[in-house]
Amino acid sequence: MNRLDTISIHPLQSSYWADFRKEWGNEVIETKYGIITVHPLPFTSFRIGIFEKGSAPTKEMLDDLKKIGKENNLIFIKLEPNVTKSDKLVELVKSEGAEKGRRLFTPTTFQIDLKKSEEELLKSFSSKTRYNIRLAQRKGVIVKEDNSDKAFERYWQLTKETSARQGFYAHTERYHRLMWKYLHQKPIEDGQKPIAHLLTATYQKQIITTWIIFAWKDFLYYPYGASTDEYKEVMANNLMMWEAIKFGKKLGLKTFDLWGREEGKGFTKFKEGYNPKVVEFLGSWDFVINKPIYRIYRIAEEVRWKLLRFKAKL
Repeated sequence: MNRLDTISIHPLQSSYWADFRKEWGNEVIETKYGIITVHPLPFTSFRIGIFEKGSAPTKEMLDDLKKIGKENNLIFIKLEPNVTKSDKLVELVKSEGAEKGRRLFTPTTFQIDLKKSEEELLKSFSSKTRYNIRLAQRKGVIVKEDNSDKAFERYWQLTKETSARQGFYAHTERYHRLMWKYLHQKPIEDGQKPIAHLLTATYQKQIITTWIIFAWKDFLYYPYGASTDEYKEVMANNLMMWEAIKFGKKLGLKTFDLWGREEGKGFTKFKEGYNPKVVEFLGSWDFVINKPIYRIYRIAEEVRWKLLRFKAKL
């Protein structure tokens, strides 16, 4: 097994994700703590490092990251560790010069305990969620793992449809295809278990919902989902979540991370029906390397976001 894969606690720190990011076009710095992706600032010689979903920061780690940052002309390294928030860790990163930064991932997530029995889990769901699961089953919705090329093409078609309908940003087609190549196909070629799996929900012989889920170490993750606006009344997504939970249990995984939580969002309300635990991460921190340039960067960043919000209102 690759060294990265032995230390990584999240699929976005795996060697397969590193290879994916390289082909996507990022420079990737491999450290003894995990990978940092490098992102150039347009029209300058400065760059930004992103160290997402890594392990808990330590004094030694931050000292080493500062050296790496200086060697690679990084203004700062964005830290979003995959660890729960604690006063001790907050005090450490602040004392070493980190500042609260604009987030990449939501600061909280939902997690479901897969060690519980199916009966225990079902009983913990809201009554409406249980009803919708049974409704989908009665209507004849079938959920299964389908990693075929045909299923992936349908996944991409539904992703385009969903992003256009709901008005959210979706990664490009090339991004999704490369992700699938490195997280599903490449591990199999290496004789490893795939990280990415494609689940489909079929109704009347038509795939109406697709989810890509990641399995890594003891965790299952739900990063990507898409569905058609047709046949909403058959509640395919509710059955999909339940089957994903059972899929994780069959793999012997311990926790299902639902990949984010935002107050007031529809997908958050949907996830709440499964009685997940709320987990708060350490959050997003800019570990500053070059303070003068960082100050200029933050001003420019604030102006940019104000312009984007203004344009969105037009």
